[in-house]
Amino acid sequence: MEEDLGESFFADDLGIVTTESSAEDAFFDSVIGHIEDILMEEGFQDLQKSFMEKYWHEFDDDDENKLCYMDIFNEYINIIERHIETHLTNKIPNFSMAKFIEHLQMRRNELDGEVFEMLFTFSDFIAFKEMFLDYRAVKTGTIQDLSVGICVTSGTIAGTSQEFS
Repeated sequence: MEEDLGESFFADDLGIVTTESSAEDAFFDSVIGHIEDILMEEGFQDLQKSFMEKYWHEFDDDDENKLCYMDIFNEYINIIERHIETHLTNKIPNFSMAKFIEHLQMRRNELDGEVFEMLFTFSDFIAFKEMFLDYRAVKTGTIQDLSVGICVTSGTIAGTSQEFS
């Protein structure tokens, strides 16, 4: 007996099976799209960079955590999460960051990419600490900052009016 998983399966001309996602999946994907937009905004970049500039020198690559790490972590959550949540509630009626983070944690093993790494810094102290250790390594010259010289712009696909970034 087959169980109805709330998805419809389709085979395209190449024989690739795809699914029609549930409303919950569509909502999750929509939120992620909005978050990607927020993360690309200069205001967010400036906010996160100024926060990291303020505290990067506090972090060491030791197994033992300093007492101040938890205070910095909580401040980060308050500032960065509030910034993202404010933007999302303006775009998505009745948005709940707490509920979204819950969904994010449930899907943790399925998710990959920079957006998700950044989002996990809200709920995962280890991810947060690693973010600071990476930033410290760039600041001290231990590793090269690969973001220097990268410029992301939007454009259109030739022959269409479809925009991409």
